[in-house]
Amino acid sequence: MNVAELKAKHSLLKEFDFEVKELYRGYADRTLYINLNDNTIKEKVVPQSMKDKFIGGKGYGLKMLWDATKADTKWNDPENEIIIAPGPIAGITQYSGSGKSLVVAISPMTDIVIDSNVGGYFGPFLKFAGYDALELQGKAKNDVIILIDTKECKITIEEAPAEAMDSHILAEQLTEMYSDSDAPKDMKNISVISAGMAAEHTMIGMLNFSWFDIKRKKTRLKQAGRGGIGTILRDKKIKAVVIKATGVTADPNHVADMPAIKERGARFNKEMKDLDADQCRMKQEGTAHLVNIMNDYNLLPTHNFKFGSHKDADNLHSRVWNSYFTQGMNDGCWIGCAMNCAKAVDDFALKSGPYKGDKVIVDGPEYETAAGVGSNCGIFNPETVIELNFYCDTYGIDTISFGTMTAFAMECFENGLITLEHTGGLDLRFGNDDAILELIHQMARGEGFGKIAGLGSRGMKKYFAEHFGADPKFMQDIAMENKGLEYSQYVSKESLAQQGGYAMTNKGPQHDEAWLIFMDMVNKQIPTFDDKAEALHYFPMFRTWFGLMGLCKLPWNDVEPIGNSETDEPAKVPEHVDNYITIYNAVTGGNIDKKEMIRQSERIYNYQRTFNIRRGYGLRKHDAQPYRAAGPVTAEEYKSLEEQYDKQMKEDIGVDPVGKSIEEKMAITRTHRESQYEQLLDSVYKRRGWSKNGIPTLAHMKDLGMDLPEVMEVLEKHQ
Repeated sequence: MNVAELKAKHSLLKEFDFEVKELYRGYADRTLYINLNDNTIKEKVVPQSMKDKFIGGKGYGLKMLWDATKADTKWNDPENEIIIAPGPIAGITQYSGSGKSLVVAISPMTDIVIDSNVGGYFGPFLKFAGYDALELQGKAKNDVIILIDTKECKITIEEAPAEAMDSHILAEQLTEMYSDSDAPKDMKNISVISAGMAAEHTMIGMLNFSWFDIKRKKTRLKQAGRGGIGTILRDKKIKAVVIKATGVTADPNHVADMPAIKERGARFNKEMKDLDADQCRMKQEGTAHLVNIMNDYNLLPTHNFKFGSHKDADNLHSRVWNSYFTQGMNDGCWIGCAMNCAKAVDDFALKSGPYKGDKVIVDGPEYETAAGVGSNCGIFNPETVIELNFYCDTYGIDTISFGTMTAFAMECFENGLITLEHTGGLDLRFGNDDAILELIHQMARGEGFGKIAGLGSRGMKKYFAEHFGADPKFMQDIAMENKGLEYSQYVSKESLAQQGGYAMTNKGPQHDEAWLIFMDMVNKQIPTFDDKAEALHYFPMFRTWFGLMGLCKLPWNDVEPIGNSETDEPAKVPEHVDNYITIYNAVTGGNIDKKEMIRQSERIYNYQRTFNIRRGYGLRKHDAQPYRAAGPVTAEEYKSLEEQYDKQMKEDIGVDPVGKSIEEKMAITRTHRESQYEQLLDSVYKRRGWSKNGIPTLAHMKDLGMDLPEVMEVLEKHQ
């Protein structure tokens, strides 16, 4: 069926005329609200008080979600929302990494707020239509497509029964359907949000945001991966959200000081040109350059985070990915990004599943995917990793959660907690390529063991215990999840700071709040509890700022200016921090400094913590970590680094390991490491202005200017 025939099957449910509002200094000061219960479409004015306190991006998403939901709203209640907000800096083309959006919702995996940072063109295009955010609420009766057409100045909701569901086809169909022609200059004005078949049948569904690659003449995808937001999209019967732009001008944000932005952008572009090839090689390998580095430092998750390296890891080495990625392409996921890290494998021939034999473009793999579905599951065949990457994307599955929860199921299988009878014949041994591929196809079909695995790690723990009699204590130790969200792909056992950087997060263990392993474990820059607490205050607050602005984190520290190592705080990359302050002021006409930058984030960070408390979470007990994040759970694990662990026992704990059994040494190590983590919680909470139970104090919220009545009402109950 061609796109004209597909379009002919649409039924118009609602049409709304709007005027494209010109931005002023990064803001439209209005948002777009759509409710699918009754097909309401309306605009909302952003009050100055919201703009001042919540800034944009993730801040706007949190505020709108709080106002739209109740304390007990479930993820699949119609009132749950998906909010997409790009932030005031998003959309500029003169500084790299400025095309991001933040997606916010109540997560099906965690029952708290999830936020996910995503590239692609949708967020900037939404701003250029004159909206600071898109708010999606309610549920449609049948599959719908929402179209925001800035050329015709119409927003429509249409029943759409015939299009494909999987993203790689659907995004192509809709790009062609709504483009004025098949010329790249027109195709690049379309961006599509979609999920996929597996998002319907699992809790780990994610969103794909498309952009049209004018060099390849192909539609490509970036992912809002974490927390099951794609599952919510499909529960709402949204097949896709499409935006049609009219092009991108040189200054769509109508900024206050364009010369300042251009100067900082040119400075950064020169750094990328001169330094990238000798630093992180983002233009050649993207984030996949990290695989061999992590393996060398024993930080590459292997066999469900049991180990940190593997003899076959060279099969996933950066030079391998370099050979698969098409080189010399403009691989930015937004216009003007000099980092060009959105690498892709072109014309990859699929070997399994419903698209077997098709040649497709695969966006990635990123490091998280290579480590997650690769080494963590014992898969060291790069083509299997690429295939899993493709199917996760098109089916709408988060590769991080898929890799981590599959590795957990594999360890359960190898330990006899689940059997072939339980898995329906799937031989889930580490390294079984065929089994893991079949598992992902089962998820898409909503059948077999794929339905159970699709519950995620926390859901599987409960299911395995209740239905298969599996040992809950052992599963609690080895299931790498916190707050219901699977861990991203770094081994944190030897970095107490990174343990906090994972388990103390507001949304669950994602490294976008703090990646402190090298500062802590390798460079020994934060040796004391106070040092670690300061790092676990500054970096989560600083990184939160990217999500308020519509920025990518990678240009901050994945290339470093000459002389950075000689600065007082090289881990902060102070020259780049100054770039961001300059750009914010130049876009908005503001006058913030680096202290106010952190306070902007601190307001939102503490608001999100309060949001979790409102929902019955956000306390010290919810910051507990699985023991494998801190130390060796099994004898095999301990023995793999026995000399190191014994040395630490003698020097750090003050206990002589000589004559003690492995079990005795493991118990001593565990007691010490769990005590260390509790001391870390105390130190971090104190630094953040929280009680010993992890609750922001009333005085701290007042000092931040976040003593809003609804916030104080929640916190007063817990003081």
